[in-house]
Amino acid sequence: MSAFAVIVLTGVLLSTSCALVGCFLVLRRMAMMADAISHAILPGLVAGYFLAQGPSALAGFAGAALAAVATVTLVEALRNSGQVGDQSAIGIVFPAMFALGVFITSRYYEDVHLDTDAVLYGNIEFAPFDVLIVNGINLGPQSLWVLGALNLLNLGFVALFYKELKLATFDPELAAVMGFSPTLIHYALMLMLSVTTVGAFTAVGAILVVAFLIVPAATAYLLTNDLKKMIGLAVLTGVLSVVIGFLFALALDASVAGAMATAAGALFALAVLFSPSKGLLSRQRQLQQQRQRVILENLVVHLLNHEHIAAESHEAEVSHLRSELRWSPALAQRTIRQAEHAGLVERHGDRLTLTEAGRALARQAQTRAERVHQ
Repeated sequence: MSAFAVIVLTGVLLSTSCALVGCFLVLRRMAMMADAISHAILPGLVAGYFLAQGPSALAGFAGAALAAVATVTLVEALRNSGQVGDQSAIGIVFPAMFALGVFITSRYYEDVHLDTDAVLYGNIEFAPFDVLIVNGINLGPQSLWVLGALNLLNLGFVALFYKELKLATFDPELAAVMGFSPTLIHYALMLMLSVTTVGAFTAVGAILVVAFLIVPAATAYLLTNDLKKMIGLAVLTGVLSVVIGFLFALALDASVAGAMATAAGALFALAVLFSPSKGLLSRQRQLQQQRQRVILENLVVHLLNHEHIAAESHEAEVSHLRSELRWSPALAQRTIRQAEHAGLVERHGDRLTLTEAGRALARQAQTRAERVHQ
């Protein structure tokens, strides 16, 4: 397998494993927890270095996992105390944990070099060269084994507890009534988040872990209201981010991890703008359609209120409508054309008359207004 293929496959495995957990984080409004754990594991990494008396992947993983679990436990303890809110609890714990790791490192391990490129941006470019050797046998890139195991673990977790996760996420009270413990499910999800963050962190660094845990899931959230489709779209968005980011990094000779995270952000921006149901442009179009409907309803209600009053027959004249409804000539002409096209009114010279469809719409608008005022 070529080095380029290993890098892309590492990114794909990372994005997939993160998307499976990230969707539930986004739905539970716990996106900051991913960022918290990715920074709070530093004391665990230092502890693993101390216990192993040097660099050790296994000791580092164990220490980071314990630090992640400790972070989740402390956040939940603060949250349950009622003294601070959810985001405040996260904002208190993870800087404290990160600062503790920095303090211990600077105090006792001054000769240990913490490379910000490796810790923050990651070294996904070197994934092909960091191989797993067991009993002298080269089993290939270590990142593929770690992230492949994470994929199987997360996929099994979501598939096995999908119903419980869905119910506890959308209606924890109903989950409790049905015998599912929302608290237990929450801690299980946090455990999976911790394992995913730690495992992925050792392979690609903090930025890609946080980016792929949150951004693809947030993008999918804008595109669908179906949980299964959301998970599938999150996985697809992550894969596209990996491929597009890698190609851009090659073309620009830039950071691969940074390009992948940027690509994920760009796809999210496109979803923000063009999502069919939640995008800014679609919402603007819906507002415009609602505004135009209100204008049409004002027209047909006005005509209905005056169509049987002979003395006020001029109320149906186009020239009078502009002054009565305070419309500009352009707005009046555009609204009348739309009403004619929709079959709501008929024009006879300078006068308008309602069709049956126009009268029905006017009565619906009047009934709706009466209900609002009651």
